[in-house]
Amino acid sequence: MSEDAPESEEEINRRHAEKAAKRKAARDRMLATKTEERGLIILHTGTGKGKSTAAFGLVLRCLGHGMRVGIVQFVKGAWSTGERTVLSRFPDLVTMRAMGEGFTWETQDRARDIAAARAAWALAKAMIADPGYRLVLLDELNIVLRYDYLPVEEVVTALRSKPRDLHVVVTGRNAKPELIEIADLVTEMRLVKHPFRAGVKAQAGIEF
Repeated sequence: MSEDAPESEEEINRRHAEKAAKRKAARDRMLATKTEERGLIILHTGTGKGKSTAAFGLVLRCLGHGMRVGIVQFVKGAWSTGERTVLSRFPDLVTMRAMGEGFTWETQDRARDIAAARAAWALAKAMIADPGYRLVLLDELNIVLRYDYLPVEEVVTALRSKPRDLHVVVTGRNAKPELIEIADLVTEMRLVKHPFRAGVKAQAGIEF
């Protein structure tokens, strides 16, 4: 075949198959070295939307495998959300607790916020220590740490000493460096564009 002649479909398919085989062989070699299985500390942070959404995706994945899940929401109050409605249908597998009224943005009652954060953290520690759970979601924990409502050293110590098979997911903006350091998986979601800036309010099915 001359240099200027176009490749035949058969030749293109042959080269594609060769490249695919090489990629598969390389991937198989890499996967053969990944033999450890253990619980992970997973951190979702950043300014972009989707941190809690992704975490609840992991919750649903665990439920699909029949795993028990514990959820503590540190900021969100007791208002109705789609995820809470769905997960309430799995009482044998899911324990979900909100810290109550959420943060006191209007009253600026710092003492009350700290007390609520401490109560939520006490529940979170009990879930982490419970061998019946396979995943514990600490939703918006980063927020209370950002405002120093909980000592980050205490949180780090508890996460370091979690049961070996337990997965712990932490969400919220402005993750503390200490949490990033001990996490096995860190995802930073970056804001590119958000409808709120164009005057669109929070909507059912998207934000809650």
